[in-house]
Amino acid sequence: MTGLLTSKEVGRKVVEDLTKSWKWILIALLISSIISLLFVLLLRFTAALLLWIIILSVLMLLTAGMWFCGSRWSELSSRPGSELSVMEVGLQTNVEVYLHLRQTWVCLLVILVVMETVLVVMLIFLRRRVRIAMALLTEASRVVGHMMSTLFFPIFTFILLSVCISCWSLSALFLSTSEHFHNLTLPDGNCSVNNSTCTPQSCGGSGCNSSSSWSLTSFIQRYLVLLQVSNVLLLCWSCSFSLALQDITLSGSFSSFYWTHKKPPDVATYALLRSLHTALRFHCGSLAFGALIISVVQLLRILLEFMEQKLRGVNNGLSRFLLCCLRCCFVCLEKFIRYVNRNAFIMMAIYGKNFCTSARDAFYLLMRNVLRVAVVDRLTDALLFMAKVLISAGVVDQDQVPILHYPWLPLLMATSGSFLVAHCFFSVYSTCVDTLFLCLCDDLEQNDGSSQKPYFMSSELHGILGKSQKRLQ
Repeated sequence: MTGLLTSKEVGRKVVEDLTKSWKWILIALLISSIISLLFVLLLRFTAALLLWIIILSVLMLLTAGMWFCGSRWSELSSRPGSELSVMEVGLQTNVEVYLHLRQTWVCLLVILVVMETVLVVMLIFLRRRVRIAMALLTEASRVVGHMMSTLFFPIFTFILLSVCISCWSLSALFLSTSEHFHNLTLPDGNCSVNNSTCTPQSCGGSGCNSSSSWSLTSFIQRYLVLLQVSNVLLLCWSCSFSLALQDITLSGSFSSFYWTHKKPPDVATYALLRSLHTALRFHCGSLAFGALIISVVQLLRILLEFMEQKLRGVNNGLSRFLLCCLRCCFVCLEKFIRYVNRNAFIMMAIYGKNFCTSARDAFYLLMRNVLRVAVVDRLTDALLFMAKVLISAGVVDQDQVPILHYPWLPLLMATSGSFLVAHCFFSVYSTCVDTLFLCLCDDLEQNDGSSQKPYFMSSELHGILGKSQKRLQ
């Protein structure tokens, strides 16, 4: 009873805090939206500078880490007992024990040296691909700036996801309450269990005129577990379909910009609406099939989580180890399928082929350009992640938070909401980069820069790749 009162008191204080701070939270979300929009547009001029700042920052951090490890090793040289090895100390629950060993800092120093050496070597031998990645990021900002409506398409996706989650919630609520029964009193008195608990089993006799009303409930009870699992699968499927629709719609808009010689005069008007119409009219089946694949993997992951919860109290190390291995495998499988699906939807938007053909073409195209893929993906992810963190942390001003019971609550909500808003904006930018990259790789394979087969890439990419620019003359 005390715990219940405590929970009610905490809930009351949380509601009071949200009532006082909701305006402040909305202002923070609005500011994050404006900053995210400006950041995407300014990347056209600052993408190369920001990427070099990120690369140099990583190198400086690695160098500082090497210096710290060396200084710690030097300090421990004169301390007795620090010459012991990790094997001699054995397995210890206190991590600080290892921090007093010279061998620990030597190992860390070697790791940091190897990491910095690999990074420097990659920058030296892959500098051309780094320049291509910077040019793609700049071009993506230019494309998004020309198609500003694409930045607001995630709002449409958010509405679809809200509808899917609402339908799932109602279905889950109906299924969870289907096995609860109440006392029924029928006016005609024909029920043999009048004024008592009426269930499909006790109220399904031939003399009961309410037996037909229990047919649906009886069916639900009989297959309740299967219906609950199917409901979760439908949730994953519908959400994956909504996200796939966003990917193919945005990819169709951005690819229409790339595959024109005169940019932007020859770009079709209302490219976003045209791409959405094409996706809904011709590609719904392919989108549903791709979404089904990823949703099945997600369902298996959810079932594994459920099994782990059930086995948590069981002292069986082997079962926990196997479940952990399966979870890791399914996480990797989901990430791989999600990556393949995303590129398959881009190829579908470009060429209009079915899902399997598009997935195969996208996979082989990426494998033929695997080094470019690694450089472009990693640099893009690093840039966008840094931007999300800066935006979500920069919009929060703790001094402006009103006096509350839990001051951290609005700060957490504003920071999380700002990060989510920034993610929505940058997801459009990331899709644009991926689309332009696949278009570039396909352009290099299909065309040779001659008058019969001119390149469609921008003049900046022409200069970096050293390709013939006959079509620009």
